Amino acid sequence: MTQDGELDALVRQRIRSLRVARGWSLDELASRAYLTPSTLSRIETGHRRIALDQLAAIARALNTTLDQLVESGRDEDVVIRPHHDEQRGMTTWLLTRDSAPAGMTVAKLRVDRPVPADLRVHPGRDWFVVLSGTIVLRLAERTIVVRAGEAAEFSTMVPHAFGSTGGPAEVLCILDQEGERSHLGPHH
Repeated sequence: MTQDGELDALVRQRIRSLRVARGWSLDELASRAYLTPSTLSRIETGHRRIALDQLAAIARALNTTLDQLVESGRDEDVVIRPHHDEQRGMTTWLLTRDSAPAGMTVAKLRVDRPVPADLRVHPGRDWFVVLSGTIVLRLAERTIVVRAGEAAEFSTMVPHAFGSTGGPAEVLCILDQEGERSHLGPHH
């Protein structure tokens, strides 16, 4: 099957699955999308091409978006590959997709460096939870040790930096746009 054919089949499967998950009959979704039940049935079974106006109406009726209905189902959309930055001593898994809330980035970091000497500031707040290892967080003149299972949240207008101690540490963090630029660097 071609890529277009695979995506077409995936869209049809999504429409039917969303309808069934809501407990709706063909008649109910057809009514909400201003289509006839036979047209909707032929769309779901692949016996009719889906017109863009029909797809938009179906997405609206299912309380989803066109983008969500037609997004690719290929493996590269599933597997998140790490980016290793040896110079910065960090490996990053960018968990946020393009469809994430505007201005928010979620990432897993493996930190294998001591706390950098230069402290930075930027608007917003940072949040992280330590998954393994130990993080040393510098906030201005304070040094705070955050261990596995503990979390930290702070204003990023306070000069700050973090690193690991006693070996690599892994954290899951949520950053605003400025935090993404500051902590993840120019590669993301």
